[in-house]
Amino acid sequence: MAVAATGFFDGVHTGHRHVLSRLVEDAAERGEQSLVVTFWPHPRTVLQDDARSLRLLNSLEEKKLLLSEAGVDRIEVLDFSRQFSHLTAEQYLNLLKSRYGVTRVLFGYDNRIGFDLLPAPSAAALARSLGLSAEVLEPVCIGDSSSAVSSTKIRTALSEGRVEDAADMLGYRYMLHGVVVSGNHMGRKLGFPTANMQLYEPLKQLPGGGVYASEVSVLGRNCLGMTNIGTRPTVGGTGTLTIETNIFDFDEDIYGLDLRIRFIRKIRDERRFPSLDTLRAQLAADREACR
Repeated sequence: MAVAATGFFDGVHTGHRHVLSRLVEDAAERGEQSLVVTFWPHPRTVLQDDARSLRLLNSLEEKKLLLSEAGVDRIEVLDFSRQFSHLTAEQYLNLLKSRYGVTRVLFGYDNRIGFDLLPAPSAAALARSLGLSAEVLEPVCIGDSSSAVSSTKIRTALSEGRVEDAADMLGYRYMLHGVVVSGNHMGRKLGFPTANMQLYEPLKQLPGGGVYASEVSVLGRNCLGMTNIGTRPTVGGTGTLTIETNIFDFDEDIYGLDLRIRFIRKIRDERRFPSLDTLRAQLAADREACR
C-alpha cells in the first residue's frame, strides 16, 4: 500500500518539497510507502507543444536524486508516450490504485491530471469517488511574495541571471552537470585556464549570459571558481554559446571528466573588451569579486 504524489516535479523546488514532506509524513502515519509517480520525457517533447522552447531544471538523474533526498521511499518513472497521454484522469487514478496499491493521493494546487486535464480539486473529488483518500495542498510562497513558487518562475529567474532568487525558490543552488571538453585554450594564454563543459542533458535551462561566482565539484573535490556563459566576443567567438569555468587554486588535467557547477551569484554581464590586456585585467577583477 502507498500514499502517492504525481507530476513532472521539474526542479523539485520548495513548492514540490511541501508536497513531498506531507507525503512522507502521511505515509509514515499510515504505515505505508511514500510513492512519487513521475514521467519522462517531458510531455511537451512528445506532444510537440512549443517543444523547441522547452528547458528543464533537472535531468532525470538529478530529479530522482532530489526526490530520494526528500525522503521518498519509492520513485516510479512512467514513459510518457502519445498512447499514455490519452489516459483520462479516471483511468490514470485507477492505474495508480491497481498497479501500485495507492490508497491516498496528494495533489499540488496546480496539478492537472489526465488527458482531460482535470484540475486538482476535481481530481481529488474523482479520487474519493474511486475509493481513494485525497487532499489538495496549498501553494508555497517565498518571502513577502503572495505569488506561488513555480518551475516557470525559476526558469525566468535563471534566464535573467537571478541565480540567488532561483536558489531561494529551489531550496538549493542551481546546478549544471556535464563533461569537460577541449576549448580554444585562450583562457590558459590569458592566465585563466578554463574547463569547458558539454552538458549531459542538452535541454537544461542555462542561466543568462555573464560571469558567475560558482562552486565546482570535480575529481571528488569541491572548489570555488568563476563561470562564464556566453559567446566569447573578445576572442573572436563564433556565436556558439559556451560554458567555461576558471577553477580557483586548481591545476589538474580534467579533460573527459565529470564536472558539476553550482551558481552562487552573478558578477557581471558578458561584454566585448577592446584588447586582450583589458580582458585579462577584468578577469582578475572578476576573480577577486568572486572570492
